[in-house]
Amino acid sequence: MKSSPQRRLLLLGALAIMVPARARRQQEQVIRVRARRFVFDPSEIRLARGVPVTFEFTSLDVPMGFNLPDFNVRSDIMPGATTSLRFTPDKAGEFSFHCDIFCGSGHETMAGTLIVS
Repeated sequence: MKSSPQRRLLLLGALAIMVPARARRQQEQVIRVRARRFVFDPSEIRLARGVPVTFEFTSLDVPMGFNLPDFNVRSDIMPGATTSLRFTPDKAGEFSFHCDIFCGSGHETMAGTLIVS
């Protein structure tokens, strides 16, 4: 089957659009966060402003929550499952995150810091 000039031009245009999307996906960070009673691991997370990130949360013991209020981002974290949460930090600075589902005595200390540069 012979390819017409219009078809080739359309194909080249589609490839030009796809390449930047593929490059953006390669820049995306994946951060695995393990939660267990009263601790996030890691408790300090460093990100670059404008670079998409996917958090992959797992709980090692009880249901928990992840709340990053400065970005209006939150997720439930259930034992035995991985929860994915994707966002792009749009401002630089230091921001606190915390568990927002009561997980026992010591829950109030379950927090961490997100540093965006």
